[in-house]
Amino acid sequence: MVDSNMNREREYKMRQEMEMEKDWQGEEAETDYVFKVVVVGDSAVGKSQLLGRFAKDEFFFDSKPTIGVEFQTRTVTIKRKQVKAQIWDTAGQERYRAVTSAYYRGALGAMLVYDITRRPTFDHVARWLDELQAHADGSIIIMLIGNKSDLTEKRAVPTDDAIAFAEEQGLFFSEASALNGENVEKAFLQLLEEIYSVVSKKALELDEARRLNGGSNNGDVLVLKGTQLSVLPDVSIMETSALRKGTQCACS
Repeated sequence: MVDSNMNREREYKMRQEMEMEKDWQGEEAETDYVFKVVVVGDSAVGKSQLLGRFAKDEFFFDSKPTIGVEFQTRTVTIKRKQVKAQIWDTAGQERYRAVTSAYYRGALGAMLVYDITRRPTFDHVARWLDELQAHADGSIIIMLIGNKSDLTEKRAVPTDDAIAFAEEQGLFFSEASALNGENVEKAFLQLLEEIYSVVSKKALELDEARRLNGGSNNGDVLVLKGTQLSVLPDVSIMETSALRKGTQCACS
């Protein structure tokens, strides 16, 4: 039974990689950057709904729990560059943790989501942060999101508690509502803009290093050519980051 489950998980991952490869190839010529972002947090905090609201401006009242990992994309313009966000929605259930942790690798950004009406989901944020730090690149930019801000009468997590945690951990922070869309667009765009500022700086550094070294990349995993992001052929499509830069709190 265990072997059967593992085989299904491997098959699921292979299908996801094939879909993402097609998506990448179809859009590569039209985009300047491709940013991988993961959305993490406890089950039923609204991760899929936040992603659906940002990617397609959709909200489903009968949404079902995510199985393993799913992803959606959206292309936005940042400083006159076409930035394609590949956003991975990870399952919050414990039984999928081993599957989803592999998808953290190469992520440039993360949305760490809790439900403002359920205190335990906020208490578990530290554990999710530890998992991100264990499996993702050290440069990953993280946005803490308190979802369901429209349910003010049911609030169980004071905003000040979340702000204090974000400041302590060096995270960006915002509350949002997937239901009415409040702050969803703003939060995702802020995260993408922060990633862009890091990546564009890294692109300039790599260009300068390449110029000084006569065109050699010296083994960098991520190669940024001008403003076009490209990955070396033997690197998985899942792993698109080799940056080294910390984050800072910007609570809104």
